[in-house]
Amino acid sequence: MMTWFKRVSLFLLVNILVMATISIVLSMLGAGRYMGPYGLDYGSLAVFCLVWGMAGSLISLGLSRVMAKWTMGVRLLDPNGNDPLVASVRELAARAGLPMPEVGVYDSPELNAFATGPSRSRALVAVSTGLLESMDRDELEGVLAHELAHIANGDMVTMTLLQGVINAFVMFLARVIAFAMARGDRDERRGGSYMTVWLLEMALGFLGMLVIAAFSRWREFRADAGSARLGGREKMIAALRALQARYAPVEEQPAYAAFKIAGRTGGLMALLSTHPPLEDRIAALRAS
Repeated sequence: MMTWFKRVSLFLLVNILVMATISIVLSMLGAGRYMGPYGLDYGSLAVFCLVWGMAGSLISLGLSRVMAKWTMGVRLLDPNGNDPLVASVRELAARAGLPMPEVGVYDSPELNAFATGPSRSRALVAVSTGLLESMDRDELEGVLAHELAHIANGDMVTMTLLQGVINAFVMFLARVIAFAMARGDRDERRGGSYMTVWLLEMALGFLGMLVIAAFSRWREFRADAGSARLGGREKMIAALRALQARYAPVEEQPAYAAFKIAGRTGGLMALLSTHPPLEDRIAALRAS
């Protein structure tokens, strides 16, 4: 199993390579200089922000399977073997009309499962040892069907595109607003002050997080509905109830990978939650 230091080192190395790649692309496009003699060059600024906003997200998506294996210590199972987990995924994937994804297990006491990958044909479904040891067959099948529904819905790609677009808008608007707010000589107006741009990116980024969290909650409801179609509604409800029972009160527990379960919180925390409360998800399934 990979040490903590090695995992962090790999994460930092990949991010350095991503930053270097983006810088090279911007240099080739000549989009790094968006200040013209008469102020902002909006075309160059738009290209600059779009490349920075989208490139990191797309590269991360492309590397998502590899990074998940490295950082989580996922052990892949033989796709042609008789492991019950592989058999369940194979059957559910066939029902969903999906190519067989890679299937793996990683060591963690938490009840987690996640799906990742750049496309439906290059996906990975991974399950924690804690989930395998704690859930019965029907509950596990509900979870697996939920993850395969994410793959069938293209949620990884959609979330990546949404994150990239929001990143680009945040960068663009922060610089436009900072430039409009700037006063004084030309040096002070060079895209506004760096501090002003940073503060605006923080504020606009927070608003962007609300949009992303709202979309994430919606896609969880949709994946639950997909699980109900693939594996049966009662199996998905059983899985959610098992999680609800094991992690009560949920407010005292950490996030759980694919579910990132949190209790019913009010106000701002509810808006920032990436997953709906379990009781709301169960109620939605019951009403479907």
